[in-house]
Amino acid sequence: MPDKFAATWVSHSSIGDFITCPRSYFLKNLYRSPQSGNKMQIMSPSLALGQVVHQVLERLSVLPVQERLTSTLLNQYEEAWKSVSGERGGFRSTQDEERYKERGRKMLQRVQQHPGPLKEKAVKLQADLPYYWLSEDDEIILCGKIDWLQYLPEQDAVSILDFKTGKHKEKADSLQLPIYLLLTTYTQKRAVTGASYWYLESEDEPEAQLLPDIDAAHEQVFTIAKKIKVARKLERFVCPQGKQGCRACQPFEQILLGKAHYVGVGGYKQDIFTLSEGEKVSRESMVL
Repeated sequence: MPDKFAATWVSHSSIGDFITCPRSYFLKNLYRSPQSGNKMQIMSPSLALGQVVHQVLERLSVLPVQERLTSTLLNQYEEAWKSVSGERGGFRSTQDEERYKERGRKMLQRVQQHPGPLKEKAVKLQADLPYYWLSEDDEIILCGKIDWLQYLPEQDAVSILDFKTGKHKEKADSLQLPIYLLLTTYTQKRAVTGASYWYLESEDEPEAQLLPDIDAAHEQVFTIAKKIKVARKLERFVCPQGKQGCRACQPFEQILLGKAHYVGVGGYKQDIFTLSEGEKVSRESMVL
């Protein structure tokens, strides 16, 4: 078996970054600060909100069914929110922070009142970061975390559940479901017979998704993964908009130019930054 430390690792987020803008992929996934040796991340209120809500819900999967909802999720939410409060979450005012925080409260209240699959048995993968060899010959590894795997005892199978904290629905051409199908199939022993997205801001129950063909899923993901490997080998990561940059890579270019505010080091040893309101306005007025 090839050396996993020398392999090209890809995930749903990194593949999405590359498809959107190879330059953005490089700056988010490969570039390391000459000073700290860390990668960099831009914190935003929506990212902070998603992180905390996911953290609260994912903790439930390791608990026995009868213990999951014995206490209010809001108490756990309040405690978890402390890690993103203030500038650490990219908030510009207490009013701004409270607005996002209230959105999260309502999501968790919805789950508490309509737990659906969360009151059923779940399968918890043991690995902190599940992965498998997408191609040993090409030395490519696919990795990623699945929010929730509902156990279906009648079939001894699992169903994928992904929590959505944003306001927009997943695009039809998204590679998330193909990637999650591959990961779930090859990192645990049970068959995958279903999948759903739970839009926590608007829906009381998950929305069922049609599982893709697994061979087609592999081909889709493998095709992009090979392009990423070639780009890394050639060290060629060009923004499709040229030197002017695009909405995906320009925020990270601002960090390199010293125009971002350093917040601190995140849990995954990333240097966390926020952008000033002026920099946000300039990006939003770009002609693309």
